[in-house]
Amino acid sequence: MRAIPLTVTALAAALLLTACNDSGSKSGGKNSSACEIGGVSVQIGSASVAPKAGDTGEIPVSITNQSKPCTLDQFAGVILNTGGTEAKVPALKGAKAQQLKLAKGDSASFTISYVRGKDGDKTALAARSVKITLPGTSASRSFPWSYGPVAAQAGTSTPNASVTAFQQVGD
Repeated sequence: MRAIPLTVTALAAALLLTACNDSGSKSGGKNSSACEIGGVSVQIGSASVAPKAGDTGEIPVSITNQSKPCTLDQFAGVILNTGGTEAKVPALKGAKAQQLKLAKGDSASFTISYVRGKDGDKTALAARSVKITLPGTSASRSFPWSYGPVAAQAGTSTPNASVTAFQQVGD
């Protein structure tokens, strides 16, 4: 009769250990093959900056897999940070996410589009940084935001910005 409780305890311990990454903390991912920030390089490319309020800017973000094969499924998480407030950037309306499998050395990209807000406007988000999270994981990487204030969607505090779906880069 003792074998059953010990077996259940051993199974529970094994499940807890497999839910942890190398640092011993939960990875937060639903997908064990999800691309992780620590296994890929993330770079923000040359932006098409919105020069004045009401103009649209685009910021390309590229991801290159530096480790074992992984998968990008759904949209990247993008959060604009003012230093005191965070605002999530929604996925582009009507965009369809595709699942991309990246072998070591493969790359993918997505774009952050935004409408520039008016300097000093209380409804505009005076972003200082942008935090990027890959789908299926909780680790993030932050980059400076030097593209001016971001306008809010009419009547809301949601940034007038969007994130496109991942696209395969190269062959």
